[in-house]
Amino acid sequence: MHESTSRRGGTARRTVLAAGLGAGALSALGQGPSAAATAGTATAQGTFTGPAAHERLDADWFARPARAVRPRFRWWWPDGLIDPDEVAREIDQMADAGFGGAEIAAVHHSISDKSVLDTARHGWGSRPWRDGVEAALRRAARRGLTIDITLGPSWPTAVPGVRPDDEAAAKELAHGRAGLAAGATFDGPVPAPVRAPASSVTRQRLLAVQAARVNPANSTRKETGLDAGSVTDLTALVSDGTLTWTAPADGDWVVLSYWQRGSGGQPESGPHSSPAAYVVDHFSPAGTAAITGYWERDLLTPAVRQLLKAAGGAFFEDSIELETDGLQWTPGLPEAFEEHTGRPLLPYLPAIVLDRSNQVFAFEEELTRQIRHDFWETVSVLFNRHHVSALRDWAHGLGMSLRAQPYGLQTDAIASAALLDIPEGESLGFKNLDDHRCLAGGRDMAGHQVLSCEAGAYAGTAYSTTWDRILRTMGGAYAAGVNQTVLHGFSYATAPGTAWPGFAAFSPYNGTPGYGESWGPRQPTWRHAEDVAGYLGRVHRVLRAGTARADVAVFRQTGYSATGIGASWFTSTGVPLGWTHQFLSGPLLDLPNATVRDGRLAPDGPAYKALFLEGDFFYGSSPTLALAHARKLLEFAEAGLPTVVLGAFDQALTPGVPAPGETAALRDVMARLFALPHVRRVADKALVGDALAGLGVRPDVRHALPSTLLNAHRATDEADFYYLCNGKHAETVKPPVARVDHEVTLRRTRGRGTVPYVLDAWSGKAVRLARYTEDGDGVTLRVALEPGETLIVSLARPGAFGDRHGDRPHVVATDADGALFTGDGLVVRSGTAGTRTTRLSQGRTVLTRFASVPAAVTPDRWELEVEDWRPGARATDTAVTRHRLALDELLPWSLIPELADVTGVGRYRTTVSLPGSWDEGTGALLELGQVSDTCRVAVNGRALDPVDRLHPVLDLGPWLRPGRNTLEIEVATPLLNRLRVARPAVFAAAARQAYGLLGPVRLVPYRQERVR
Repeated sequence: MHESTSRRGGTARRTVLAAGLGAGALSALGQGPSAAATAGTATAQGTFTGPAAHERLDADWFARPARAVRPRFRWWWPDGLIDPDEVAREIDQMADAGFGGAEIAAVHHSISDKSVLDTARHGWGSRPWRDGVEAALRRAARRGLTIDITLGPSWPTAVPGVRPDDEAAAKELAHGRAGLAAGATFDGPVPAPVRAPASSVTRQRLLAVQAARVNPANSTRKETGLDAGSVTDLTALVSDGTLTWTAPADGDWVVLSYWQRGSGGQPESGPHSSPAAYVVDHFSPAGTAAITGYWERDLLTPAVRQLLKAAGGAFFEDSIELETDGLQWTPGLPEAFEEHTGRPLLPYLPAIVLDRSNQVFAFEEELTRQIRHDFWETVSVLFNRHHVSALRDWAHGLGMSLRAQPYGLQTDAIASAALLDIPEGESLGFKNLDDHRCLAGGRDMAGHQVLSCEAGAYAGTAYSTTWDRILRTMGGAYAAGVNQTVLHGFSYATAPGTAWPGFAAFSPYNGTPGYGESWGPRQPTWRHAEDVAGYLGRVHRVLRAGTARADVAVFRQTGYSATGIGASWFTSTGVPLGWTHQFLSGPLLDLPNATVRDGRLAPDGPAYKALFLEGDFFYGSSPTLALAHARKLLEFAEAGLPTVVLGAFDQALTPGVPAPGETAALRDVMARLFALPHVRRVADKALVGDALAGLGVRPDVRHALPSTLLNAHRATDEADFYYLCNGKHAETVKPPVARVDHEVTLRRTRGRGTVPYVLDAWSGKAVRLARYTEDGDGVTLRVALEPGETLIVSLARPGAFGDRHGDRPHVVATDADGALFTGDGLVVRSGTAGTRTTRLSQGRTVLTRFASVPAAVTPDRWELEVEDWRPGARATDTAVTRHRLALDELLPWSLIPELADVTGVGRYRTTVSLPGSWDEGTGALLELGQVSDTCRVAVNGRALDPVDRLHPVLDLGPWLRPGRNTLEIEVATPLLNRLRVARPAVFAAAARQAYGLLGPVRLVPYRQERVR
């Protein structure tokens, strides 16, 4: 998580029918009334297995998602200043609201005076902290939840008792420099580091001293150019810390010293423990041994070990933010570099060393690129070998998995994702969906199942975050491969000095509202949180079913993530046309899954149809490729994998410093690649689509015109699952997403015998789709979605999900407003009187006459009762004041004088009179318009299915009756408006939010008739 930089046709979406069609299926598919009418199994590693080949896709499979797939919370504790009874209560609160688990994390940025936390008695890892962990695990086991635990206090991972000078502590390489004119003599102490060590660091060791000639031709705006051939090792000339050396008489020179020392890095917002914790070396066995040794020695009591087996999920590590003034380092780097590249590291150090994250020196441009590539590739190998893999294997020995955010340094996050049990991204630090696609490529090529996301960490939004915003953010992330949501977050109830409504980990943050939200019973919207948890759990269940399918593998020479760098053509042009892609890096090509069969790479999933190669965006789009990787790509293409190459790869370069003859060998391999019939070369990214078409490659999801429709495809032995979302590539993209309404063709991978079902993630109901066309392996349907709205379609055998319509004929065309299967069979709907024509799949044409339809009704009188939430006697107490109002029009509470600063829960009631002619064939859609934030609806005292927060329209068909009908709409709000006046020092600068039912609210009647 990147939170701190201070330290170093139809308009209706919801349809509720007597037959059980719950939410929005028809209108999302463009088949609602016109505008005028208008259980899985948890593994030992905490992941979730989708349906096996023999598993039946019954109604419960989707409707009742298991705890293992439900959303989770990042659970913030003020270190060990917690009470086991309160810990157990909070587990119950999460369980009762339908969530699947939590991650225990020590985060308390909101507490400016850290002394009140008393780390000596209540620090992270103390006895009270361990008692709290036991209480959490014990209650979680009883309630069926799982508990994740951070590897150390806050982030980066640190261990109490490790000191900055210790072998296990994080290291940096600092440099010193001194200029020297031609022929001049340096005589004195070796240049001291340009940055002093951290105050906690007491030792630094001189690694080497060099001299190099300045070459202005190699200089850049920020880097001093040097002549690589002039680098001279002066280390042997150093005596008692002094150096005497005379520069040659040919140009200016610089004397460089390199100092190895501890970085002094500590976890965020510390101290958290006593003794203090310092960040460990993430590139050496010693750093990992310090972590595991501390857990084995001090934390893993016999009780905790047993409870981990019962309720443990994953150990977790946040993003790798090793903040130093110098270069991230480990003592074994020179040896590892030489082992990896066959060359010594020290002659290249001038082009690698950093000063506060900035490069200092540069050689000739191509050589500099190659050297830096080799260095960070070596660092990546060490990180993945000694940190990621070692911690994962240790976690497995305890029956736990390893979940981590493997980015933050210039390391191969794609390769790390393949090693992790659960790679994780984030909604805050990730620039766009391609950052998630990088991690998804690693996950899927390694055959893992879960890609997690730290969700909802919006800056400055404490107590003003809406569930709508969370849903819009995650909608696109799910399309990019995410299938686990870890909400940011759930704060422990209280801490010293806390004000109402309780302890919040990040608020206040530097005196202002902080990152993300503190969810839980302190929030009025918690009353409806079970609806959101159910929705997210069903989305997760579908997106963990079977295996992922992606159209194209994009090969990335440098496997960074959290960069926002996408893929030429695919990101900007391909995705809007339905294409999906993932990113692969070199190490993934050696995985067992990296084979080609029937023209597919990783044929058992993700089953890429093609591979795309372009220049390395991270190095000026240079056409680089390692020789070993080029040979792999040639092997894939020779096996029949369609391949498209963009750029001058006939003049390919190695990413790193080439061995003798390596560049010629690389170009020879590329010439053989280009000669193959399944390979296309293009010089312009605009031609990539034509090249794919020429190779006969088509996406699994197709639509004629560019659209903001995003998609993800999962395949099981029984069905294809398509997740569709009207979203955008990045939240910052302008203009905002608009409504989409167009035809979409979905590819069947399980044969023509399958039929489409709509899976409503809000209600949990699955209904066979009534209107679509078929052509070969394609099923075409109309999709209409509001911004952020989602739709799940499954192509499965007749009778799946408890459906009783079998292989009955379906509608292929109609001028009615919609067609659907109900308990009465196939019906069509209309919002106006007249005769409608319907053509069925077996060729028959049916005429249906509709009688008159009642006019739309707009309620003009409302009774509103509001629970006004205010500070109580204690920080965790909420007092409730009630207001009762009669409204002639719907207004935001902020514009109603009695409610201007009110937050809480409002209940709107109105009565609608319907004509005596209202019968079984007549129904109506309830359009709620704008609502903030969450809501539930009851009709004539009957509670309806959860409301789609992004398109709040419900079908009231079976619940209405002639005469008087009572509608009740319960709305819950965030807390900001009350906090603006209750805690003005923190929240007064924020603008009031528009709370309540804003409308317009309409009841839009329709008639439906059976197709006979």
